[in-house]
Amino acid sequence: MSTKYVVVVLLMIVSCTTQNPLEQVLQSKEDAIRNIMQSYKNYEVQILYTQIDRNTQGNVSFTDFEFNVNDSIYFYPASSVKFPIALLALGKLKELQEKGVRIDRKTNFKTQNDTYHSSIEKSIIDIFAISDNQAYNRLFEFLGQDYINQNLHSKQLKGNISHRLSIPNSRSLTTASIMFKKHLDDSIPVYKQYPIKNKALPKLSLKNTSKGKGYFQNDSLIKHPKDFSKKNYLPLRSLHSMMKRIHFPDSYKKSDQFDMNPADRTFILKAMQNLPHQAGFDKTIYYDSYVKFFIFGDHKRGIPDHIKMYNKVGYAYGYLTDCAYIIDTKNNLEFILSATVHVNKNEIYNDDQYEYDTIGIPFLAELGRQIYTFELNRK
Repeated sequence: MSTKYVVVVLLMIVSCTTQNPLEQVLQSKEDAIRNIMQSYKNYEVQILYTQIDRNTQGNVSFTDFEFNVNDSIYFYPASSVKFPIALLALGKLKELQEKGVRIDRKTNFKTQNDTYHSSIEKSIIDIFAISDNQAYNRLFEFLGQDYINQNLHSKQLKGNISHRLSIPNSRSLTTASIMFKKHLDDSIPVYKQYPIKNKALPKLSLKNTSKGKGYFQNDSLIKHPKDFSKKNYLPLRSLHSMMKRIHFPDSYKKSDQFDMNPADRTFILKAMQNLPHQAGFDKTIYYDSYVKFFIFGDHKRGIPDHIKMYNKVGYAYGYLTDCAYIIDTKNNLEFILSATVHVNKNEIYNDDQYEYDTIGIPFLAELGRQIYTFELNRK
C-alpha cells in the first residue's frame, strides 16, 4: 500500500470520528426537525450536546458538540435562570452555617409582605417540579442581584440575572427582609436577613436585544420592537456548564464548583430529576413531561422509570429552552443536551400567540429522541 493511500485512509477515519453528530441529527426527515431547520436562524436555534464516556476506573471524559451557539446573541432565558438561583441558594446557606447561623434548608422562612411560609428546600422542589415563579422570587430575595452575579462571574460563567419573575417592581434593587423561624409560631426568629441594597446592572450590550414588530402593554399594542436589554441574560454555554458542574464537580477546579454541603447536593440532584407527582403535585394537571421537553415533551404519557432527566426548562416570550443531563439506566447511557428555540411567527409579544405546542416543543422533543437514538447506537 502506498504512503499516499495510507494518508487518505487515515484522513477519512479522522473525518468520520470527528464529525459533529448534531449535523447528522438535524438532517432528519422528521417534520418536527425539518420545520425548524428550513429556517433555523429565524428560529434562533442554539444546541449543545456532550457525550459522556467512562473508563474502567470510572473516570469521566467529555466530548462536546455545538450548533449555531453564540453567547453574544441574546435570547430570553425565562425560567432557566431558576437553575443557578437554586444552586447558589444552597451555597449561601452553607456560608451562613459556617458563620454560625443555625438554619438549614428545611428552616421555615417568610419574606417581607409575603403571606406564605416556605423553606429553601420547598422552594427548590417547586422550582424543578413545576417551575414555580414565586419560589424563584423568594430565593432571589434571599440572594440579591449582587451575590448572584458576583458568584456566577467568579466561576467564569457569563450571565446577568437582574430581575424577579411575573411580579410588579420586579427590578427593585433592594431585596425584601427575610425571617427564618424554627417553628412558625415562634415570636423570635432564629435568623433575620435585613434588606440588601444592590447595584444597578448596565443595559446588555449584546446583539438582538431589540426584537419583533410590537408588543402588548396594558391591553394596547405598541408598534415598536420590544427591548430586552434590561432582561435577564443567561447564555446556553453557561447553562450547559452548570449542568456539568453539579453532576461532575471533580472535573472542575474548586473555585469553579458550586460549593454546598454533600447532603444538600444529594437533595438538589433528586429535586432536579423528580417528576411533578413525585414532588406531591396532581398528576392530572402536572403530567410527567410538564417541564421536561426533551424526548417526551410533545405528549402526556408517563416517562419510563429507567429514564432519569435532571433538567431545567425556560418558557416565555416565545422562547423555549431546556438543559438536561439524561440517563438511561437500562441501556447504560448518559449525555447532556441543551437547546433553545424561538417561536413567534407574528413577531408580536405578550399576545399569547406563540407556536409552543405546534412547532417549539415538538422540535425539542424530537431533538431529544434523535440524540437518544444516536447514543443507543454509539460505541
